[in-house]
Amino acid sequence: MLRKVAATRYIAALREGGSLPGLIEADDRGTYVLKFTGAGQGRKTLVAEVVCGELARRLGLRVPRLVTVDLDPVLGLGEPDEQVQDLLKSSGGTNLGMDFLTRAIGFDPLAFEVSPEEAGRIVWFDALINNVDRSWRNPNLLMWHGEPWLIDHGATMIWHHHWPGARTSAAKPYDASDHALARFGPDVATAAAALAPLITEELLAEVTAEIPDVWLADEPGFDTPDALRRAYAEPLLARAAGIHERIEGIK
Repeated sequence: MLRKVAATRYIAALREGGSLPGLIEADDRGTYVLKFTGAGQGRKTLVAEVVCGELARRLGLRVPRLVTVDLDPVLGLGEPDEQVQDLLKSSGGTNLGMDFLTRAIGFDPLAFEVSPEEAGRIVWFDALINNVDRSWRNPNLLMWHGEPWLIDHGATMIWHHHWPGARTSAAKPYDASDHALARFGPDVATAAAALAPLITEELLAEVTAEIPDVWLADEPGFDTPDALRRAYAEPLLARAAGIHERIEGIK
């Protein structure tokens, strides 16, 4: 399971994100970007962050370390910004944190180079999870120590917003024409050959086991958290085998 920490100090809001994530300190002396259960997108965004972030890590892609963060709503009492105060008050309990990459800078496709091999791995991964939020307008990539790091996977696996249509939705192609790395000639075929065989039932069971039960409770149509975990794994397993043949918009 993800390591657990407790928030000890709220530092500031990070207003670049639509969900208004915050920067916090925790009882392990770490500094984390905190994503709240009380944000408008709700807990499904946090589930997507865990599934995709932990899957990316196991595939050898660079992602900040994830932790669960216990948040006491009392931290919001002294916050002068009413929007932030309401968010802190409504997010008591288990939230999601990711390592704050000090002095990382946003990725600019015109300023940095990425090899076709690495671009291919990232595009293939985004096709697998149907990431609609890694465009050249909003890359959701950071450059840290000269390497690209993947962040913000909340807008992925859109099928989990309507489970009855998940199988149909997950079978659709992936449009990479606006992808932040499309200009680097991504070698998707080589990436698929290396990564697709790694997507197994066992790997996906390991990844979905990282999701806290509290984020899976009371989902309509599912009797237990584990049943919902299997529902997250099934479209990814099916998609992995042939999604490289259904990536559109790149040469």
